[in-house]
Amino acid sequence: MTNEMLFTAPSRRRSGRAIEGTILAVGLILAGSPAPGQSQETPTATDTIMARKLVMDTLSDKMDAIELMISSDKIDLNAGQADANDVSVYLTAFPLLFPPSTNQWKPNVDKDPITDTFAAPDVWTKFADFYRQATAAAKAAFTASRAQNDNDFKAAVAQLRTGCNACHAAYMKMD
Repeated sequence: MTNEMLFTAPSRRRSGRAIEGTILAVGLILAGSPAPGQSQETPTATDTIMARKLVMDTLSDKMDAIELMISSDKIDLNAGQADANDVSVYLTAFPLLFPPSTNQWKPNVDKDPITDTFAAPDVWTKFADFYRQATAAAKAAFTASRAQNDNDFKAAVAQLRTGCNACHAAYMKMD
């Protein structure tokens, strides 16, 4: 994906929910940022896990909105394109939220849904494939964000959903 693809946002309306999510994410980042002149420390593994869960929750909300539009056959192409563009941006950044320190999967323990990881250890042992899958999904979302008609939008979203499901199957553990 080129920088032009990532930074040439379409002129579409953004939902209030997207803006609220962005403000929340920025607030969380700034809350943990040192003031000027203070030393910068690496975020804790727990902070990074919570950040990626925030990103994944936002991705899920965007996908839910897109898929509801398609399943109800009430496609608002501009809104769908805007959500798909957001998904593309989030998926492009997503693999970067998996530093080695967050490889903390523990089987057969009660997990805190906010602070514990559900990422399989394979994320780190097969990181190149994980990164490739996230990039492919980001490209499918980008294609959906530029669709010229409902049928092209649906086809790109179907490819995106297939990519998301494959990545979750390979790299997400719930047990």
